[in-house]
Amino acid sequence: MDEVRSITQIPGIRAGHATNAGAGTGCTVIVCPAGATGAVDVRGGAPATRETDLLRPEETVQVLHAVVLSGGSAFGLAAASGAADELERRGVGLDVMVAKVPIVSSACVFDLACGEASVRPDASYGVRAVRAALDAVDAPLERGNVGVGTGCTVGKVAGPARAMKAGLGEGIRQVGKMVCGAVAAVNAVGNVVDPVTGAPIAGVLSADGSQVVSVEAGATMPLRTNTTVSCVVTNARLSKAQATKVAQMSADAYAHVIRPTHTTNDGDCIFVMATGAIEAEVDMVGMLATAALEDAIVDAVRTAQGVYGLKAARDLG
Repeated sequence: MDEVRSITQIPGIRAGHATNAGAGTGCTVIVCPAGATGAVDVRGGAPATRETDLLRPEETVQVLHAVVLSGGSAFGLAAASGAADELERRGVGLDVMVAKVPIVSSACVFDLACGEASVRPDASYGVRAVRAALDAVDAPLERGNVGVGTGCTVGKVAGPARAMKAGLGEGIRQVGKMVCGAVAAVNAVGNVVDPVTGAPIAGVLSADGSQVVSVEAGATMPLRTNTTVSCVVTNARLSKAQATKVAQMSADAYAHVIRPTHTTNDGDCIFVMATGAIEAEVDMVGMLATAALEDAIVDAVRTAQGVYGLKAARDLG
């Protein structure tokens, strides 16, 4: 297999965005029309999710058609309904004899404080994102201030005046024909750091706005306004139980790169979609997925652009 640079180059996987830059919100859809093996790991204390119980290994549905990552807090779950409607119109779904039911899981970030709080992704956003995903031809996934990343911020421990802009990032790791890709929308309360050196990349700004400082410099913990949501995509052949283990292993990426993470006021979660094209050892998949997710989280803050009065990592020189 040639070198893969975006999850949209993994056979059977498509992805697209619906973005409202003016209101500071949007959604991102990852679609596998033929159906993938799905799983999820939820570790945050305040998640806004849809169809996560169905992904547990003991449940009988064995297929996942799409993951919707959305802004809008719990209101943004409406985008998943629109995505399901559009997939049904296109004949994508689980055949239950009388209809095809698209299996769509979703998770949302709290971005209501970043733009217009009264504007949230609704069903129309899900429709637009699915159309962008399925109608695009070999287009790499756009990153930064797009889709679910439009209103993402980090470093909110010390209050909004010292927060920074984040966004949506992507990471790819590949060994031979086996590929793991990750998409992450980073809306963390604290800092994003380099996973190797531990050096801060984005997060709590110093009082003069010139550098990122330790999260311990903050004095407050904003309530339930912080979440990092991700989707790992792989061409590995996994059972639901194995995909769940990959999701659990991938959660280490959050701990390696985000400080703090999995707090009581986060809604952190990680979805997995496995297309089943390549035989692979589950621990190797988990290791590659973790590395890809680390890359995606860092990419989310490096590709973000300063807006809404917030600086981004690229603005710090």
